[in-house]
Amino acid sequence: MQPSPPLTRDTIHSTLSTTWLGRRIELFDCLPSTNREAVQLAQAEVEHGTVVVADSQTAGRGRLSRSWFSPPGANLYCSIILRTTRPPERLTERLSWLPLISALAAAEAIEQVSSIHVSVKWPNDLLISERKVGGILCESGTGMRSDPFQIIGIGINANVDHDDWPADLRDSATSIWQERKIVVDRNRLLAQLLLELEQCLDELVIHGTDRIALAYYQRCSTIGHTVRATLGNGDIVVGLAEGIGQDGSLRVLPQATQPGSGTPEVVHLRVADIIHVRI
Repeated sequence: MQPSPPLTRDTIHSTLSTTWLGRRIELFDCLPSTNREAVQLAQAEVEHGTVVVADSQTAGRGRLSRSWFSPPGANLYCSIILRTTRPPERLTERLSWLPLISALAAAEAIEQVSSIHVSVKWPNDLLISERKVGGILCESGTGMRSDPFQIIGIGINANVDHDDWPADLRDSATSIWQERKIVVDRNRLLAQLLLELEQCLDELVIHGTDRIALAYYQRCSTIGHTVRATLGNGDIVVGLAEGIGQDGSLRVLPQATQPGSGTPEVVHLRVADIIHVRI
């Protein structure tokens, strides 16, 4: 792993240019999981926009109950607490789009600090040349006053080298260092991430999903690919990913199962494990 500048509140705040996001930062040497800590703080009514950051995690989590490789001193692990009250219909829209806009913001932040193009595999895997450089886990709950809150957990692989990965990740994971051979200052990366995320969240609140959806569509490498989607119940859908629905779902045209059976109906996937199928 490449030595990188230590994470400090003063350094983060010295480069932070957000209006409301990250004004309070809880920084830890080690946590089981930044999301777990953020949930506890949110339930205790910590203020909107609080950010939890850890230098390492012992039980980092990704989507679909997967573990997240979280060594010390190398990568960025953070969780953002949101607790704005919205009308129910707007809250539903926010929850469905939160993973997508978080991925969009993280991809743009990585590009700003490294000049590497980052694509998004629906809904929120961050890819460089089809290898995963980051991921997102969104959760929600209620506080002591029953006010809803949302947690955005983000992990970005910054300064890990190829030989640092566990053997089962070496073919599927990558880092900014691995791709560009530049040491990333995680303080700057976090500050840029919070700025991009604040702008995306404000855009969603003020203008809705139109411009966010277009930006996501342009960055999403899943669109136009044949995909193999494993659903929560174990069912598998194979077909062409046509686009993104108004609720952030993935629109997939399944392959015809039998010749002459007609064109299948498009399905809207809201939760699924996606694999890009090479033709």
